[in-house]
Amino acid sequence: MSEFDHLKSHLRSIPLMRVDASPRDAEKWKERLKEELMALIAFVKMNKENDNDWFTLAPENAEGTKWKGKVWYVHNLIRYEFDLQFEIPATYPTTAPELELPELDGKTHKMYRGGKICLTVHFKPLWAKNAPHFGIAHALCLGMGPWLAAEVPVLVDEGKVQPKS
Repeated sequence: MSEFDHLKSHLRSIPLMRVDASPRDAEKWKERLKEELMALIAFVKMNKENDNDWFTLAPENAEGTKWKGKVWYVHNLIRYEFDLQFEIPATYPTTAPELELPELDGKTHKMYRGGKICLTVHFKPLWAKNAPHFGIAHALCLGMGPWLAAEVPVLVDEGKVQPKS
């Protein structure tokens, strides 16, 4: 199975969002947030079942507009872990969240403005085509996961990141 087929298989396992709501939509946002959490739970469960656990994530505020967690990538049998944070934009779900790895700010050209990973060329058109059905879990699956796989080995080889002790 190719890497692309593997990614498509994972993507099919993540529930699509049915509620089209942003944080500005008060009551509808609560329903959307429930869907987001259920999709994240399904994604985490699928990853654990496939021995592919690579992130933790939780809302940082009661409104579900600020999120924090950790992501990690194993390269040459060594785990590299990074803080993850992002805010849900007011125009969500039309606009994807900008995923941030603050400690990697300035260490790669595939990053901008304070550690936000660059997802413009490949991810943003895909998000636009699938909005409002994509959610946070989809952003992690199609954005953060491939970004880590592409960038962490390069950052390690260049000596720009070290494993946590």
